[in-house]
Amino acid sequence: MSDLLRAPAEIKYAEELDWLESIDDNPKPFSWRLSPKMVRLFILGSERADGLDRDVTQKWFGDRSFVERSIVTLASDRGLLLIGDPGTGKSWLAELLSAAISRNSTQVVQGTAGTTEDQIKYSWNVSMVIAKGQSRESMIPSPIMTAMETGTIGRFEELTRSTSDVQDALISILSEKYISVPELDSAGGDNIVFAQPGFSVIATANSRDRGVNDLSSALKRRFNFVRIPVVTNKKSEAEIVRFRTEELLRRHSIELDVPPTLLDVLLQSFADLRASAAAAGSDDEKLESALSTAEQIGVLEDAVLHSDFFGERTLTARALASSLVGTLARREPEDLAILNKYLHGVVEPRGKELGGSWPEFLEGGREAIAKLA
Repeated sequence: MSDLLRAPAEIKYAEELDWLESIDDNPKPFSWRLSPKMVRLFILGSERADGLDRDVTQKWFGDRSFVERSIVTLASDRGLLLIGDPGTGKSWLAELLSAAISRNSTQVVQGTAGTTEDQIKYSWNVSMVIAKGQSRESMIPSPIMTAMETGTIGRFEELTRSTSDVQDALISILSEKYISVPELDSAGGDNIVFAQPGFSVIATANSRDRGVNDLSSALKRRFNFVRIPVVTNKKSEAEIVRFRTEELLRRHSIELDVPPTLLDVLLQSFADLRASAAAAGSDDEKLESALSTAEQIGVLEDAVLHSDFFGERTLTARALASSLVGTLARREPEDLAILNKYLHGVVEPRGKELGGSWPEFLEGGREAIAKLA
């Protein structure tokens, strides 16, 4: 695991999954490795009332009802569509569900404008076809077909980024639960790949992509929708940011002091900017950023790494402000103007009133804007 840049959840939490599987005596649907209750516990973490011999860490922070509905959907014959704004944890939840249920979260198709039908069905090893002809051995199954054959979970990221032809091919898979291979001889039954019990598809879609490639009514009927909102509860968001910060420091073997007061400054800044975006009269008055929790973590990661490499052994308000401006200022001059207005209209009077880290945060933001302007 130490040799991997980013280990998938089933490798990262392998020891914990093994332990949960060893104590799990609840009924399991199909070929699931864990029961629904244990899947939920793996994702949301253990509580004292669970009476376990060890703690299970919480890995996804959000309403438990979203996780429970997702698990119930995957135990049915319908696909699961996680939809929400960018950075709301859809892909991470999909990965955790796949890891807990199938111990394999890597059977993934990434939806783009260039995704083809072959990438969700099958393609061919050209050299083998030339040498021996078309056969099951010369066929290259897609991640979705592999999931069908093994009775596991297949994932489809950014479904609405793919074209209608690709979406239509997925309708057949979700409804018929098999893939026809007309190039093969039907005599031996090799021309049809049937889904095994336990197969399902978890798809994700960004709500901001509405209108790019809208899902057809037929495809919508094959999915249960679970809408993941932006985390706005400060307590929940603080837990996510702290969890990711600790993970970041461990991954990079960084020994750096991250003052809790600066986490509060970061959380409050994003809350202020979201409130400003909600009150804006037009898109030009809003930051292009979705101001998601994931982007908040990105700001903190940038600040932590910059401080470790080029600063002192502690995170400063100046470094945090510089990272915030650098991360959120994507359009010039619009985003810079919005951030400058925020610094002068909100941060400056707050610094005069409360003091603390806010005056230094203001100066760091001003310096960053001046360099970019």
